[in-house]
Amino acid sequence: MPRPTEGRPSGPAPRTGPRTALWTTAAAAAVVAVLGGLVATGIVWPSRLPAAAHDVRGVDVSHYQGEIDWDVLAAQDLDFAWIKATEGASHTDPRFAENWAAANRTDLLVGAYHFMSFESPGAEQAAQLAREVPATPGTLPPVIDLEFYGPYFQDPPAPEQVRAILDPLVAGIEEHYGVPPIVYATEDAYDLYLADRYPDLPIWIRSVAWTPRLSDGRDWTIWQYSNRDRLPGYDGVEPYIDLNVFAGTRADLTALTLP
Repeated sequence: MPRPTEGRPSGPAPRTGPRTALWTTAAAAAVVAVLGGLVATGIVWPSRLPAAAHDVRGVDVSHYQGEIDWDVLAAQDLDFAWIKATEGASHTDPRFAENWAAANRTDLLVGAYHFMSFESPGAEQAAQLAREVPATPGTLPPVIDLEFYGPYFQDPPAPEQVRAILDPLVAGIEEHYGVPPIVYATEDAYDLYLADRYPDLPIWIRSVAWTPRLSDGRDWTIWQYSNRDRLPGYDGVEPYIDLNVFAGTRADLTALTLP
């Protein structure tokens, strides 16, 4: 019910002129800038809240994190770590051997990942991974990192070209390690190369802005929800570290390890 008007001052309403509008716009811009800065530095991150619903959490690292104190890092409420091992048909991460040995002395479940090149045969890439990463029982399955890089952001390879590399890479890894690899992909790479294919491969999806929904309705196994976190225990040129969650219990993750 409307309130009575008795006792209210009469006369025209105050004007809102250009100066008021300018201050309103400036205030809104300031709020946006502050929020943008908080997101850019990882202080505020949109996917942390939904990711917190998952109990099993881990990191992925490479030489960019520099020297890692694995005892310190492992104490940060983490369950697993995947370490960059190889790239293409000939490159090995310069800190892989050191990270692999030290991480495996902690209570973390540990695995290695291979950055897939669009420029070398899949069988040669599988051989490079096998040369560098031991098939140690109890370690996590190798991961194939499938994402765009360099000129391929603007000009992605055709699906047939990628699958001609990916198929022998997957086959070589499964033959050598006795388990199927996990495939890490950005949402764009997933849609272009993996959707409605490779039903037996666990999917590790990168989605740092929202909870992932795979375009073909498939369930994800691992979700990389942040690339803007900071944890104690490393001192590399990259100040941030990637955080991930597993869609299951630690026992479920352990069940995926090499026999």
